[in-house]
Amino acid sequence: MDEHTSSASDEAARQDGSTSSGFQSPEGLRALLIRLHESGPGAWRGNREAAELMRFTAAKYRRFARKYGLDAWAVASAAFEVMLAPSTRNAANPWAVVTHAVRITCLAETRAAGMLTSTSKVRHTSKIAGFHDAIRFAEREHLADYHPAFAVDPAPDEEDDSDNGDRARVTTALSDTVGLLVSTGWDAALVAACVEHVANRLADLPSRARAVEVLRRDHATPELLGIPPR
Repeated sequence: MDEHTSSASDEAARQDGSTSSGFQSPEGLRALLIRLHESGPGAWRGNREAAELMRFTAAKYRRFARKYGLDAWAVASAAFEVMLAPSTRNAANPWAVVTHAVRITCLAETRAAGMLTSTSKVRHTSKIAGFHDAIRFAEREHLADYHPAFAVDPAPDEEDDSDNGDRARVTTALSDTVGLLVSTGWDAALVAACVEHVANRLADLPSRARAVEVLRRDHATPELLGIPPR
């Protein structure tokens, strides 16, 4: 069941499904699941009706997949795993069980991708309650929007509007940055070169986020400066 069929095959399957109610009803699905279970291992692989069921399932839950940005066949695979469970074929409405499980799986997959964690951890809602999707610090163009502590209310200065005033503030900020890193044990000359390089990239590019992305992908400069990858 792990091979994708062509769009033409999907269309043909939908047409076939329209003329055969079979597994499309709860009782029909139950009957098929029981037959496949009783046929033993490998029954799903070679059964024509099982293949039609999975094509129908992919089409049935395509809207779910599109809503959560997932592949339709990935959602169908989740439905397939649910169909193997005894509780599904013994339920009053097997399709309702499958639909509920697919909805939970889609939510978990989307939440896990946003939080950069596994779906198994996301399924335990108590562990993620109160957390939001991961956000890179550099994606915040205005840091004051991230936390009030980053808001700066500079004192009025006659030099603020002049190039000399701007240059002096930048020089002071760079010097403070170099001093901070040197105080943690970094080599002063190396830190000065690194800070200058970062400042140049920030000045050349249109946004902080773009500059950080360029720096993150820049592997040549760290090699030239002798900085370990870590």
